[in-house]
Amino acid sequence: MNLGGDRALLTGALGAAVISTSAVLVKLADLPATTTAALRNGYALPVLALLALFERRGARRTARQRAWCVLAGLLFGAAGVMQNLAVSLIGAGVATVICNLQVLVVAVGGWWLLAEKPPRRLVLALGPALLGVVLVSGVIGGATGSDPVLGALAGLANSLCYGGFLMAVRQAQRHGADRPVAMLRDVTGVAALGALVAALAVGDGGLTPSWPSHGWVLLLALGPQVAGWLLITVNLPKLPLAVSGLLLLLQPMLTMALATALLGEAPSAAQLAGCALLLTAIGFGALRSRPRAQPKVAHLLPAR
Repeated sequence: MNLGGDRALLTGALGAAVISTSAVLVKLADLPATTTAALRNGYALPVLALLALFERRGARRTARQRAWCVLAGLLFGAAGVMQNLAVSLIGAGVATVICNLQVLVVAVGGWWLLAEKPPRRLVLALGPALLGVVLVSGVIGGATGSDPVLGALAGLANSLCYGGFLMAVRQAQRHGADRPVAMLRDVTGVAALGALVAALAVGDGGLTPSWPSHGWVLLLALGPQVAGWLLITVNLPKLPLAVSGLLLLLQPMLTMALATALLGEAPSAAQLAGCALLLTAIGFGALRSRPRAQPKVAHLLPAR
């Protein structure tokens, strides 16, 4: 019996389960998109700063590495805003499935920007994934949600921003970032500041503490953003790639179930077919290709 592997599997699955509550908590908070992004990062920042104090000390950080962290933080904040917008427009479950397209975005971005040619199976997954997005948006077969087309576009924007975030973090790692908690602390701080500026600029409101909205956001910050991230990143590298890839797909499926049970969401048949097609495409393209397509922090899923 491999107790270490079994423990890693259980805690990795627990991390995926914790992260799966993210979109549901965003929906329950019912705050403007920029406000939610600012608050979740702001509430998570002190906890991450405290945890970073206990992290192993590494090499002195360079200016280039800090610059990549700033870019990663801006993209991370933008991804959070787009996720929140998608949840409000198309529903927590469906939005989460679309937002997990960052797996394919990183592969294409790495090919274009870093000259890392993706495996053939991942390229083949792009067509079915795009068809799944079309079905989810309601262009074919109808859809539920206040604005499913705009929601699907926001979900795609989230995947683009989150994929860019992962690539920026990868570059930060290449330039000497060997303290993942400290790096996430810095990224979260930049994301919180960027989202706060956006919230103030558009006049969203909602920054004044209120109950229960801020309670849900606090739970969102401490649960998916901090605890879920730590459980995922610590344990998934210890698992076989096929197993960790399945855990990657577990999160959106759990979110769909939670959204149905807790929020009463009932996607149309076309949207459900689109979600199934998206999950199949992500699994087909990512399960055996992630070592080449994804950075070491590819399991960072708190924006979901």
